[in-house]
Amino acid sequence: MDALEALRTRRSVRQYDTERGVADADLETLVDCARLAASARNAQPWEFVVVRDAATRAELARVATNGSFIADAPACIAVFCRKSDYFLEDGCAATQNLLVAARALGLGSCWVAGHRKPYADTVRKILGAPDDMLLISLVAVGYPLAVPSPVKRPLADVLHWEKF
Repeated sequence: MDALEALRTRRSVRQYDTERGVADADLETLVDCARLAASARNAQPWEFVVVRDAATRAELARVATNGSFIADAPACIAVFCRKSDYFLEDGCAATQNLLVAARALGLGSCWVAGHRKPYADTVRKILGAPDDMLLISLVAVGYPLAVPSPVKRPLADVLHWEKF
């Protein structure tokens, strides 16, 4: 799938085929694409934790508000960043790369917020991340059972030329 198609057809998937795992090579590809994201001053403040263990995913699903579906996804990728001037922007860029790469591989994914969430420190502890790492996102990954089709705002409604 080409990049434009992946960008145009990516959706937040919350229902996964629980019988079908995600290959290690595909999970490595997702993290590889995430680590190649743009980062301010090339800081690359990110670290990624791939979670396949069902018990750990269930624990993450229990603590992450609006992330109950993490338990049913065959994998979850946690995106952490070290504090830097633009760590949040950098971590979000990495997360978006991961989401688009998942779509390109025929996988479904969904971003669960992490930064400044009350469960961020709990997730860090569950995953054994050092104290200086900040949770940016949790991304559920798997083969989709259902892909939603939300209405997107038309280009003409959001595009402004020269001035707002």
